[in-house]
Amino acid sequence: MNDTTAYILALNCGSSSLKFSLFGLETLKKHLTGIIRRIGQSESNFDIEVPGEGLVYSSNTSIDSIASAVRITMDWFKSNAQYPIIAIGHRIVQGGPCHRQPEIIDDFLLQTIKQFVYLAPNHLPDEIAAIRYCKTAIPDITQVACFDTGFHKDLPDYAAYYPLPVNYREEGLIRYGYHGLSYEYVLNRLITKDPDVKNKKIVIAHLGSGVSMTAVKGGQSIETTMGISPMGGLMMGTRPGDLDPGVPLFLLKKMRMPAAKVESLLNQQSGLKGIAGISDMEELIEKEELEPRAKEALTMFCYQARKAIGSLAAALNGLDMLVFTGGIGENAPVIRKRICKELKFLGIRLSKKSNSNSSKTISSAKSKVKVLVVKTDEEAMLAHHTRDLLQIKTSQKH
Repeated sequence: MNDTTAYILALNCGSSSLKFSLFGLETLKKHLTGIIRRIGQSESNFDIEVPGEGLVYSSNTSIDSIASAVRITMDWFKSNAQYPIIAIGHRIVQGGPCHRQPEIIDDFLLQTIKQFVYLAPNHLPDEIAAIRYCKTAIPDITQVACFDTGFHKDLPDYAAYYPLPVNYREEGLIRYGYHGLSYEYVLNRLITKDPDVKNKKIVIAHLGSGVSMTAVKGGQSIETTMGISPMGGLMMGTRPGDLDPGVPLFLLKKMRMPAAKVESLLNQQSGLKGIAGISDMEELIEKEELEPRAKEALTMFCYQARKAIGSLAAALNGLDMLVFTGGIGENAPVIRKRICKELKFLGIRLSKKSNSNSSKTISSAKSKVKVLVVKTDEEAMLAHHTRDLLQIKTSQKH
């Protein structure tokens, strides 16, 4: 088999979008990329393009759920038989303490993942539904789970554990960290260009609808902002980030909210949306001059990001490199500028011209800390891990 006879499909289910890419089995060359945006809204956008060549398919329709988006995607591939898919790699947000490394999906693993839906209710139900539909669409397909927590599996104990009675650790009450596939891709890119990056103290800021940062030292994650769930850490599109433990107690006891309503509030109605009624960063930037709540939301977002960078620099005992990635990190120069403006005490200074152009290096010549923008590619990591497991599976048969 080669790139023209066998392909790997990488499926990346978000909270309101579905991204996918098709890779050749042998070379992992990317042949197609696709995205379905605005899922659950009145009009969704479905685009597929060939890298470097442009769109090969585009439609606007109403898609009510991630599960429906997966079905539509798989139907498109079935109607385009020139792309025989032999394996699918899935980004899985959470697999619990015993499942951090990529694994071939079987019934036992699927049942295990289901047990942790309560930790990632915005993601896991859709990811499980996607796995099941793909199995129905292509019954003999090999499916691989790549866990977003894997990058942080070697956090030191003092960073991984909460200051709670130790018996709770055995129940899985630990800090997992997330966005691991994005961090893994970004770090690999940096090391490929400069192997000495392994010796650098780095903060990687993944800023998108979900937001987190991680501190990397010796090529490993030593601290990260998200904890047991993707709700923790920094303010996000619809999630609040870290809260005083008294906040949910206030909602439960004072406001007499049912637990399910608290969960919905914290996952879907907080963050940027909670402050301004809008979760889209581009729209908030456009409206901030006229709408005080939009301005408040952006101010709070950048403030929390600065605090996190300072905290992670302390965990690293210094800072050599700051890397922005994710949809906001890659495409919002004004947000990068506002975050870095008050970080001169760390030696961070941006080049106005480079930052405006979203160049790869956006720090000025006077900056003691190198500041970069690196476009992430979680789907590339999904394909890489899927191919590795396929090769192991094939070798075991022989």
